Amino acid sequence: MESGGSSSTGGNGRGRGGLEEEVNKGIMDERVLILVFRRLNWDPQMVCVVARVSRRLRAVVNRILWREVCISRAPRMLAALTTGAPAGQARVNGGWNSLAKLLFYCSGGVDSRHFPLTHPLQGHFAGVSRFSKTSGSSFLSRRCSSDLLYVSDPCEHTIEGAAAGEDLGAYRGVFRGFIRSKTRAYLIGRHVELEQRVRCPYCGARVWSMTAARLVPRTAARRLGAHLGRLEYFVCVNGHLHGNCWLAHLSDGDDDAYGDDGYVEGDDDDD
Repeated sequence: MESGGSSSTGGNGRGRGGLEEEVNKGIMDERVLILVFRRLNWDPQMVCVVARVSRRLRAVVNRILWREVCISRAPRMLAALTTGAPAGQARVNGGWNSLAKLLFYCSGGVDSRHFPLTHPLQGHFAGVSRFSKTSGSSFLSRRCSSDLLYVSDPCEHTIEGAAAGEDLGAYRGVFRGFIRSKTRAYLIGRHVELEQRVRCPYCGARVWSMTAARLVPRTAARRLGAHLGRLEYFVCVNGHLHGNCWLAHLSDGDDDAYGDDGYVEGDDDDD
Protein backbone atom coordinates (compact mmCIF):
# COMPACT_ATOMS: atom_id res chain seq x y z
CA MET A 1 0.00 0.00 0.00
CA GLU A 2 2.79 2.40 0.97
CA SER A 3 4.56 1.58 -2.23
CA GLY A 4 1.40 2.18 -4.25
CA GLY A 5 0.69 5.47 -2.42
CA SER A 6 4.25 6.65 -2.94
CA SER A 7 4.06 5.77 -6.59
CA SER A 8 0.76 7.60 -6.97
CA THR A 9 2.06 10.73 -5.24
CA GLY A 10 5.24 10.65 -7.25
CA GLY A 11 3.26 10.20 -10.44
CA ASN A 12 1.03 13.14 -9.61
CA GLY A 13 4.07 15.28 -8.78
CA ARG A 14 5.67 14.44 -12.09
CA GLY A 15 2.37 15.11 -13.79
CA ARG A 16 2.07 18.58 -12.29
CA GLY A 17 5.71 19.31 -13.07
CA GLY A 18 5.21 18.10 -16.61
CA LEU A 19 2.11 20.31 -16.99
CA GLU A 20 4.01 23.37 -15.75
CA GLU A 21 6.83 22.60 -18.15
CA GLU A 22 4.39 22.36 -21.04
CA VAL A 23 2.83 25.69 -20.05
CA ASN A 24 6.28 27.31 -19.98
CA LYS A 25 7.10 25.82 -23.35
CA GLY A 26 3.87 27.25 -24.72
CA ILE A 27 4.72 30.74 -23.45
CA MET A 28 8.25 30.50 -24.80
CA ASP A 29 7.22 29.11 -28.20
CA GLU A 30 8.33 31.72 -30.72
CA ARG A 31 5.33 31.14 -32.97
CA VAL A 32 2.93 31.81 -30.10
CA LEU A 33 4.73 35.03 -29.18
CA ILE A 34 4.67 36.18 -32.79
CA LEU A 35 0.92 35.54 -33.01
CA VAL A 36 0.28 37.40 -29.75
CA PHE A 37 2.27 40.47 -30.75
CA ARG A 38 0.84 40.48 -34.23
CA ARG A 39 -2.57 40.91 -32.56
CA LEU A 40 -1.05 43.76 -30.54
CA ASN A 41 0.20 45.41 -33.75
CA TRP A 42 3.79 44.92 -32.59
CA ASP A 43 3.45 47.47 -29.80
CA PRO A 44 7.10 48.30 -28.91
CA GLN A 45 6.25 49.26 -25.33
CA MET A 46 4.58 45.89 -24.73
CA VAL A 47 7.63 44.13 -26.17
CA CYS A 48 9.75 46.05 -23.64
CA VAL A 49 7.49 44.80 -20.83
CA VAL A 50 7.86 41.18 -21.93
CA ALA A 51 11.64 41.55 -22.21
CA ARG A 52 11.78 42.42 -18.49
CA VAL A 53 10.02 39.22 -17.37
CA SER A 54 13.00 36.86 -17.55
CA ARG A 55 16.34 36.31 -19.21
CA ARG A 56 14.89 33.63 -21.46
CA LEU A 57 12.12 35.90 -22.70
CA ARG A 58 14.59 38.74 -23.20
CA ALA A 59 16.70 36.44 -25.37
CA VAL A 60 13.65 35.58 -27.51
CA VAL A 61 12.67 39.26 -27.72
CA ASN A 62 16.16 40.30 -28.83
CA ARG A 63 16.52 37.45 -31.31
CA ILE A 64 13.03 37.37 -32.84
CA LEU A 65 10.51 39.96 -31.72
CA TRP A 66 12.50 43.15 -32.27
CA ARG A 67 13.20 42.06 -35.83
CA GLU A 68 9.48 41.54 -36.41
CA VAL A 69 8.69 44.93 -34.83
CA CYS A 70 11.14 46.68 -37.16
CA ILE A 71 9.89 44.90 -40.27
CA SER A 72 6.26 45.51 -39.35
CA ARG A 73 6.59 49.21 -38.51
CA ALA A 74 9.13 50.28 -41.15
CA PRO A 75 8.93 47.76 -44.01
CA ARG A 76 10.35 49.86 -46.83
CA MET A 77 13.15 51.24 -44.70
CA LEU A 78 14.11 47.74 -43.55
CA ALA A 79 13.96 46.43 -47.10
CA ALA A 80 16.43 49.13 -48.15
CA LEU A 81 18.73 48.57 -45.17
CA THR A 82 18.91 44.80 -45.76
CA THR A 83 19.09 44.77 -49.56
CA GLY A 84 21.03 41.75 -50.79
CA ALA A 85 20.50 39.62 -47.69
CA PRO A 86 18.94 36.15 -48.26
CA ALA A 87 15.27 35.90 -47.33
CA GLY A 88 14.87 35.26 -43.62
CA GLN A 89 18.57 35.89 -42.95
CA ALA A 90 18.65 39.68 -42.83
CA ARG A 91 20.94 41.12 -40.17
CA VAL A 92 21.67 44.64 -39.01
CA ASN A 93 24.78 46.00 -37.35
CA GLY A 94 24.37 46.35 -33.59
CA GLY A 95 21.44 43.92 -33.42
CA TRP A 96 17.71 44.21 -33.95
CA ASN A 97 17.11 45.49 -30.42
CA SER A 98 19.39 48.48 -31.10
CA LEU A 99 17.66 49.27 -34.37
CA ALA A 100 14.23 49.03 -32.73
CA LYS A 101 15.36 51.41 -30.00
CA LEU A 102 16.59 53.83 -32.65
CA LEU A 103 13.19 53.73 -34.41
CA PHE A 104 11.16 54.50 -31.28
CA TYR A 105 13.47 56.32 -28.87
CA CYS A 106 14.64 59.93 -28.95
CA SER A 107 18.05 60.10 -27.28
CA GLY A 108 17.52 63.60 -25.89
CA GLY A 109 20.57 65.83 -25.58
CA VAL A 110 23.95 65.55 -23.89
CA ASP A 111 26.79 68.01 -23.43
CA SER A 112 29.68 67.51 -25.85
CA ARG A 113 32.83 69.41 -26.77
CA HIS A 114 31.30 70.87 -29.95
CA PHE A 115 27.76 71.28 -28.62
CA PRO A 116 27.72 72.51 -25.01
CA LEU A 117 24.50 72.00 -23.06
CA THR A 118 24.01 73.53 -19.62
CA HIS A 119 20.96 71.36 -18.96
CA PRO A 120 21.19 67.90 -20.58
CA LEU A 121 17.91 66.39 -21.74
CA GLN A 122 16.88 62.81 -20.98
CA GLY A 123 15.74 60.52 -23.77
CA HIS A 124 12.11 59.46 -24.21
CA PHE A 125 9.82 57.20 -26.22
CA ALA A 126 8.92 58.75 -29.57
CA GLY A 127 5.54 57.48 -30.69
CA VAL A 128 5.58 59.22 -34.07
CA SER A 129 8.73 59.45 -36.21
CA ARG A 130 9.61 59.81 -39.84
CA PHE A 131 12.84 58.48 -41.31
CA SER A 132 13.85 59.54 -44.78
CA LYS A 133 16.78 58.67 -47.05
CA THR A 134 16.29 62.06 -48.70
CA SER A 135 16.99 63.66 -45.33
CA GLY A 136 19.87 61.25 -44.89
CA SER A 137 21.50 62.34 -48.13
CA SER A 138 21.65 65.89 -46.71
CA PHE A 139 23.95 64.60 -43.97
CA LEU A 140 26.46 63.07 -46.38
CA SER A 141 29.43 64.97 -47.76
CA ARG A 142 30.00 64.85 -51.49
CA ARG A 143 32.79 62.31 -51.14
CA CYS A 144 30.38 59.97 -49.32
CA SER A 145 27.25 60.68 -51.36
CA SER A 146 26.89 57.07 -52.56
CA ASP A 147 26.23 55.86 -48.98
CA LEU A 148 22.64 55.14 -47.94
CA LEU A 149 21.59 56.85 -44.72
CA TYR A 150 18.15 57.24 -43.16
CA VAL A 151 17.68 60.18 -40.77
CA SER A 152 14.64 61.18 -38.72
CA ASP A 153 13.05 64.59 -38.55
CA PRO A 154 14.23 66.40 -35.41
CA CYS A 155 12.29 65.91 -32.20
CA GLU A 156 11.78 69.40 -30.73
CA HIS A 157 12.23 70.21 -27.02
CA THR A 158 11.90 73.40 -25.02
CA ILE A 159 14.65 73.42 -22.41
CA GLU A 160 15.85 75.72 -19.66
CA GLY A 161 18.73 77.97 -20.59
CA ALA A 162 18.05 78.04 -24.33
CA ALA A 163 18.27 81.37 -26.14
CA ALA A 164 15.02 83.15 -26.85
CA GLY A 165 13.25 81.68 -29.86
CA GLU A 166 15.27 78.44 -29.87
CA ASP A 167 14.32 74.82 -29.22
CA LEU A 168 16.65 71.87 -28.87
CA GLY A 169 16.35 69.42 -31.73
CA ALA A 170 17.31 65.76 -31.40
CA TYR A 171 17.56 63.49 -34.43
CA ARG A 172 18.79 59.98 -35.20
CA GLY A 173 19.56 57.76 -38.13
CA VAL A 174 21.16 54.59 -39.46
CA PHE A 175 23.47 53.66 -42.37
CA ARG A 176 23.04 50.69 -44.63
CA GLY A 177 26.09 48.41 -44.57
CA PHE A 178 28.16 50.90 -42.60
CA ILE A 179 31.21 48.62 -42.52
CA ARG A 180 31.46 48.99 -46.33
CA SER A 181 30.50 52.67 -46.47
CA LYS A 182 32.62 55.51 -47.78
CA THR A 183 31.90 57.44 -44.58
CA ARG A 184 33.58 54.76 -42.47
CA ALA A 185 36.44 54.41 -44.96
CA TYR A 186 37.07 58.17 -44.72
CA LEU A 187 37.00 58.15 -40.92
CA ILE A 188 39.42 55.23 -40.78
CA GLY A 189 41.65 56.56 -43.56
CA ARG A 190 41.95 59.99 -41.93
CA HIS A 191 42.64 58.40 -38.52
CA VAL A 192 39.77 60.31 -36.90
CA GLU A 193 39.78 59.47 -33.19
CA LEU A 194 36.77 58.01 -31.44
CA GLU A 195 35.16 60.21 -28.81
CA GLN A 196 36.14 59.58 -25.20
CA ARG A 197 33.02 60.89 -23.45
CA VAL A 198 30.19 60.00 -25.81
CA ARG A 199 28.69 56.58 -26.52
CA CYS A 200 25.95 55.50 -28.87
CA PRO A 201 22.63 55.68 -26.97
CA TYR A 202 21.29 52.76 -29.03
CA CYS A 203 24.00 50.09 -28.93
CA GLY A 204 26.54 51.48 -26.46
CA ALA A 205 29.37 51.46 -29.00
CA ARG A 206 32.00 54.18 -29.37
CA VAL A 207 31.34 57.05 -31.75
CA TRP A 208 33.02 59.49 -34.10
CA SER A 209 32.14 63.20 -34.05
CA MET A 210 31.25 64.29 -37.57
CA THR A 211 32.10 67.85 -36.56
CA ALA A 212 35.60 66.81 -35.50
CA ALA A 213 35.93 64.82 -38.74
CA ARG A 214 34.76 67.85 -40.76
CA LEU A 215 32.07 65.75 -42.40
CA VAL A 216 29.08 68.00 -41.64
CA PRO A 217 27.80 69.50 -44.91
CA ARG A 218 25.84 72.74 -44.98
CA THR A 219 22.86 70.84 -46.37
CA ALA A 220 22.42 69.14 -42.96
CA ALA A 221 21.70 72.46 -41.25
CA ARG A 222 19.35 73.51 -44.04
CA ARG A 223 17.45 70.22 -43.88
CA LEU A 224 17.05 70.46 -40.10
CA GLY A 225 16.28 74.17 -40.09
CA ALA A 226 19.11 74.56 -37.58
CA HIS A 227 19.62 78.09 -36.30
CA LEU A 228 22.86 79.53 -37.70
CA GLY A 229 24.05 76.04 -38.54
CA ARG A 230 24.50 75.15 -34.87
CA LEU A 231 24.47 71.36 -34.80
CA GLU A 232 26.52 68.32 -33.86
CA TYR A 233 26.09 64.64 -34.64
CA PHE A 234 27.89 61.39 -34.04
CA VAL A 235 28.12 58.08 -35.87
CA CYS A 236 28.97 54.90 -33.98
CA VAL A 237 31.04 51.97 -35.23
CA ASN A 238 27.77 50.13 -36.00
CA GLY A 239 26.46 52.94 -38.19
CA HIS A 240 23.91 54.51 -35.83
CA LEU A 241 23.70 58.30 -35.98
CA HIS A 242 22.48 60.64 -33.26
CA GLY A 243 22.79 64.37 -32.81
CA ASN A 244 21.44 67.70 -31.62
CA CYS A 245 20.86 71.14 -33.06
CA TRP A 246 19.38 74.47 -32.11
CA LEU A 247 16.14 75.10 -33.98
CA ALA A 248 14.83 78.57 -34.71
CA HIS A 249 11.08 79.02 -34.38
CA LEU A 250 9.49 79.14 -37.83
CA SER A 251 7.17 81.91 -38.86
CA ASP A 252 3.77 81.01 -40.31
CA GLY A 253 5.13 81.42 -43.82
CA ASP A 254 8.02 79.00 -43.25
CA ASP A 255 6.01 75.96 -42.19
CA ASP A 256 6.47 74.16 -45.50
CA ALA A 257 10.02 75.32 -46.20
CA TYR A 258 11.43 71.81 -46.00
CA GLY A 259 8.84 69.82 -47.91
CA ASP A 260 5.58 68.06 -47.11
CA ASP A 261 6.57 64.40 -47.01
CA GLY A 262 4.18 63.69 -44.11
CA TYR A 263 4.50 61.82 -40.84
CA VAL A 264 3.73 58.18 -40.22
CA GLU A 265 3.44 56.40 -36.91
CA GLY A 266 6.49 54.23 -36.35
CA ASP A 267 6.95 53.85 -40.13
CA ASP A 268 9.36 55.12 -42.73
CA ASP A 269 9.20 57.62 -45.53
CA ASP A 270 10.86 56.13 -48.59
CA ASP A 271 10.90 59.35 -50.63
